[in-house]
Amino acid sequence: MPDRLSALDASFLYVEDQTTPMHVGGVAIFERPSSGFTYEQVLDLVGARLAFLPRYRQRVLGVPGHLARPVWVDDVDFDLNYHVRRSALPQPGSDDQLFDLVARLMSRRLAPERPLWEAYFVEGLSGDRVAMVTKTHQSVVDGVGTIDLGQLILDETPEPPEPFEDMWVPRREPSRTQQVLDAMSETVQRPGELIENVRSIAGDAVTTVSKAVETLGGVAATITRPAPPGPLNVRVSGGRVFSVVRTRLEDFRKIRADHGGTVNDVILAAITGALREWLLSRGENLTPTETVRALVPMAVTDAETAEFATPALVGNQVAAYLIDLPVGEPSAVLRLQHIGHAMAEHLNSGRSVAARGLLKVSGFAPATLHSLGARAGGSLSGRIFNLMITNSPGPQVPMYAGEARLVEMFPVMPLMRTQALAIGVTSYHGGVYFGLNGDRKAAFDVGLLGGMIEEALEELKGAHW
Repeated sequence: MPDRLSALDASFLYVEDQTTPMHVGGVAIFERPSSGFTYEQVLDLVGARLAFLPRYRQRVLGVPGHLARPVWVDDVDFDLNYHVRRSALPQPGSDDQLFDLVARLMSRRLAPERPLWEAYFVEGLSGDRVAMVTKTHQSVVDGVGTIDLGQLILDETPEPPEPFEDMWVPRREPSRTQQVLDAMSETVQRPGELIENVRSIAGDAVTTVSKAVETLGGVAATITRPAPPGPLNVRVSGGRVFSVVRTRLEDFRKIRADHGGTVNDVILAAITGALREWLLSRGENLTPTETVRALVPMAVTDAETAEFATPALVGNQVAAYLIDLPVGEPSAVLRLQHIGHAMAEHLNSGRSVAARGLLKVSGFAPATLHSLGARAGGSLSGRIFNLMITNSPGPQVPMYAGEARLVEMFPVMPLMRTQALAIGVTSYHGGVYFGLNGDRKAAFDVGLLGGMIEEALEELKGAHW
């Protein structure tokens, strides 16, 4: 049987264009050890781990006449040096220069004729640091059969990358005749597949993905009315701008202890306060009841199968929650309270997975959950939310790629066609790291928004009932 893309995976290919590449990114910054950390060592490390990720050596092959969805086939010309690339900043490279590079890399589509991922080893950062920038298409990572590459190159102990001998032998791709025969056979067995495929190619991707969303554990979106209009919802350009925020986990925990709720509630409240100031700085007239609707993908368990679920399956259950962020509310404490009430329904459902539980799940990694969150976001019409915010708890112990210690990690979430901003949040080793991906025209000032997140956090720290 051919390894055919699911309707959801195929839809991410169909809706992609030059202004909306459908990949999820990540930026990992490492300290270079005294023993060195070279491009050749990175090649050895990634190459040795690819045996655990067969999808990363497969490409998408279309079916003649679009008789069926495309299939995954081994890339007989797979070239690791093409996918793991070397880049450098003019020394001493600054963080701003790195994030400008990230923005440019994220604006480019992945080559459709090759496996849908890339990694960039960036040298020249000040302080003897190096960075790894990854791009993985949303059709690749499903959390069960395939996880994110960033999950496999990190270990809890520093070990030098071992040279590897690549024993992989690609399977010959099917002929056009075989593809047509396979498609006709499947059409006879499931005639509805042909209609669904034609509808997807014609652009009705929302209908297609809504039928396939069960692969993500369902969508818990109870609000179906259109999202409030505003500067966040414009037709995006092909350019991107990327900014980051560095905060400490202990600050969020202290606010939680003082005011209740969860760390995730506090993160959302800080983002809400920043969005409020950002909108006001743009001359928006905010009424007290003004809101911005966020899609917040969150990990859940299935009550019917949780007792028997494998760790990989638990990590794969992601529900997309729509939360109205109260940007019109001037009180930081009341904003936090409103968000806490909105999130309580999810917490009281019995299906939510606490951060502590997620970190115990074998096979879990922040990069994988961010990818699953992006898939959940892609399964909904962008008309019903203003922006996507993903928050994935990461390990609170040092992690290493080879002998290089991971210092910071920032997610880069994709933009939808009419959404100018996406925010990813990851906690790691006592830090909470925000990655703000914006459209270069409509959200050119995401750096200003990042500073406002820091200010909103300080406001919450000093707030009183």
